[in-house]
Amino acid sequence: MSDKGLIKGSYTIKDLPISERPREKMYSQGVESLSNAELLAILIRTGNKEDTAIDLARRILSLDERGIAFLSDVTLEELTQVKGIGLSKACQIIAAIEIGKRLNKVGPYDKIKVTSPATIADVIMDEMRYLTKEHFRIAILDTKNQILSIENVSIGTLNASIVHPRDVFKIAIKKNANSIILIHNHPSGDITPSNEDINITNRLIDAGNLIGIKVLDHIIIGDNRFFSFKEKSLI
Repeated sequence: MSDKGLIKGSYTIKDLPISERPREKMYSQGVESLSNAELLAILIRTGNKEDTAIDLARRILSLDERGIAFLSDVTLEELTQVKGIGLSKACQIIAAIEIGKRLNKVGPYDKIKVTSPATIADVIMDEMRYLTKEHFRIAILDTKNQILSIENVSIGTLNASIVHPRDVFKIAIKKNANSIILIHNHPSGDITPSNEDINITNRLIDAGNLIGIKVLDHIIIGDNRFFSFKEKSLI
């Protein structure tokens, strides 16, 4: 192909070698062989007169320094700001991301018994380590310390006005919890508990003791690291 064949307006994925076309590459080498941009390009499906689907995918991934982690909380508005990504393509991308999130919540908790803080960390690390806001959740456990569910309580800077015992234990009671584990993330990656973290933990422990639902631990999630109040004898 001459250089003229690559001028703006005529360059498509079909101009790439077959081995470099995302779909063909997936057929021949498996989905694991695809780069982040190639996976995203399959969702985008088609490019425009100026860019291939791969070009558009790379542009999306370059919107934020987190790369693919940025997609965990990307919005329709952010995606449609990329030239070539209309509402339809943006919806396809966000729908695929949401499927992944839901798959992560369904099934994996079945029969998982919490034997150490690492058990909880392993379950939620991939989902929570990239979040840009503080999310407060609780793991609901049965009488055998098996995870029944992990529930969202609040999103935002962790403080007493956002994390209220009423909201925490309303969920726990509704889910027939025998005990709970508190979980929240530090977007900075620093897993050191703040004074507010400690105060809220103690407040919820006291409330749990009154209600009869024991707080077993409070786990702070950082960037592939975690802090356990139980391990550090803070509970």
